[in-house]
Amino acid sequence: MKKIWTLLVGLLLHGAVFAQTSDSLIVIKAGRMFDSEKGTFLENQTIIVKGNIIQSVGTNLKYPAQAKIIDLSKATVLPGFIDCHTHITSQPDNYMEDLFRKSPIDYAVEAHIFAKKTLEAGFTTCRDVGAPELIDVALKRSINAGHIAGPRLFVSGPIIGATGGHADISGFSPYLSFKAISGVADGIDEIRKQVRYNIKYGADLIKFTATAGVLSEEESVGAPQYSQEEMNALVAEAAMWDKKVAAHAHGTTGIKMAIRAGVASIEHGSFLDEEAIELMKQKGTYLVADIYNDDYILSEFAKLGYPEKLIEKERTVGKTQRESFQKAAKAGVKIAYGTDAGVYPHGNNGKQFFYMVKFGLSPAQAIQAATINAADLIGVKAKLGSITQGKWADIVAVEGNPEQDITVLEKKIKFVMKEGKVYLQK
Repeated sequence: MKKIWTLLVGLLLHGAVFAQTSDSLIVIKAGRMFDSEKGTFLENQTIIVKGNIIQSVGTNLKYPAQAKIIDLSKATVLPGFIDCHTHITSQPDNYMEDLFRKSPIDYAVEAHIFAKKTLEAGFTTCRDVGAPELIDVALKRSINAGHIAGPRLFVSGPIIGATGGHADISGFSPYLSFKAISGVADGIDEIRKQVRYNIKYGADLIKFTATAGVLSEEESVGAPQYSQEEMNALVAEAAMWDKKVAAHAHGTTGIKMAIRAGVASIEHGSFLDEEAIELMKQKGTYLVADIYNDDYILSEFAKLGYPEKLIEKERTVGKTQRESFQKAAKAGVKIAYGTDAGVYPHGNNGKQFFYMVKFGLSPAQAIQAATINAADLIGVKAKLGSITQGKWADIVAVEGNPEQDITVLEKKIKFVMKEGKVYLQK
């Protein structure tokens, strides 16, 4: 009996050892690999992935014969891209239909489609900065549980803003009421409570409207919508809960107020002056500027029934925003990649790379904005943003050379891995 027991234990131990050693290694052979920390491309690299972690990176690495080989020797391999400004739970269909006929259920049942498209475009991580009815929180949880495919999400919940401002449904009759979870808050006490509400129900960061906006009914495109004291209180409350703050900010005055309050990022940043740029450099504030979608809005939004008033605001903002981006890039402001995807169709997130290069960044800097810089802004640089030993295995590959043609990052994605799992392989 003792011999049988010993044999059984031995077999179980052997099985445990076998299970451990056969935890499949994936070996990726990269023809060229982008080192996002140094901003350089390396030739003929080998990446060994074990489970969801990058085990080692280098040349002439040894690995077991039974390891799974993924041959990307004719491709350019890069860290998974990160989009720091998305609205992944929706995208425009028809202005009046979207506002008055769709319910949160309509948006919720489509969100997984947008998530999958985004992931297959090479974006393995996104910051989602404003979604109705906490759909972003539910989507994040479903992705994390493995129920659906999508990028790793860091979500804000409802956008916080003033009555009548960009985060409010404004410009309609006061006799119309909307049943919705609202981020509208006025005054220091209400703002602090709203920050706590968002965090209670799953927000990873706080997003607020420091200024007016484009695709909303208020008259201004850039006037401040909170006082300095209100912005200070919002950022302080978020910091107490160890959360970063993203500020929607178009206008110069509101941008500077938000920077002084201590936000982590200025979203849009359309009207930057020299003082604002200098403040961003002093404070280490990131610029997250959506400089592609002007083209889409001006070409498509009239067809979608958007009021001419809103489209005219975009005409006012678009050119100036790109000029501001160019000035910020030249001055050395920290830049993270953010597209406002959801204003235009999801899955086209990569289109912005071209515009970032056109308006001042080198191809390497544009890729850094979508990798190591974005990871730093989100606060996950220790785990994401580069193909480095010990980090999560988020890896994409493209046909062609992005140094010579940056558009391959939008047009020729051939491989997507997120945490060691392959989601796309052509």
